[in-house]
Parts: sequence; structure tokens; C-alpha cells
Amino acid sequence: MISGSFLRRRFSAVVVLALVSASADAWAQSHPLTLRMSCSQAQGLVASQRAIVLNTGPLTYDRYVGSFGSCAVGETLDPAWVPTADIAQCPIGYRCAPRSAPSRN
Repeated sequence: MISGSFLRRRFSAVVVLALVSASADAWAQSHPLTLRMSCSQAQGLVASQRAIVLNTGPLTYDRYVGSFGSCAVGETLDPAWVPTADIAQCPIGYRCAPRSAPSRN
């Protein structure tokens, strides 16, 4: 006969696995894949959201912004291009990058 504590542990393990699986699916869905959209769709998404994390491949992602106001103090805009369904290098907007210190030469 199976004990009650064994069944509780088994049930708890199933619940934990279900929650982990659901959160992994939510994470994957929260970052649109640029390869599944046109260049103009990707550009429009960045422009409408002002700042958004996009997947640019199965295992690659980055944060893209439409303007300087989405960067932190001490950061500057760096032009960004991403692959989309119709264009290999779509000018999507910008990435925030740390400002380089002025040269003292």
C-alpha cells in the first residue's frame, strides 16, 4: 500500500514541475521573436513600446529602445540592427550603451 506522505510528495513534485513549465512558457512568450515579423513590424513594436526585450534568435535577446529617454543616466544610444523575416539587418532602433570616458591623450 502507498503511504499518504509518498502521495503528498509526488503531488507536490507534479505541482512544482507544472509551475516551472508554465513560467518557462510565459518567459518565452514575453519576448517576441524578430525572425517571425517584418522589419516594419519590429520597428513599430520598438517605437510603440519605447523599450522592449526582443528575441533575435532561439537563444539570443536584447533590449531595444526607440529614443534616448529610455536609457539610464550615463548611457548613450547605440544603433541596432536585427534579423527579421524579410530583411537580414533591419534598423530596429537603438541599444543603451555605457558612455565611454574621454581620452586623456
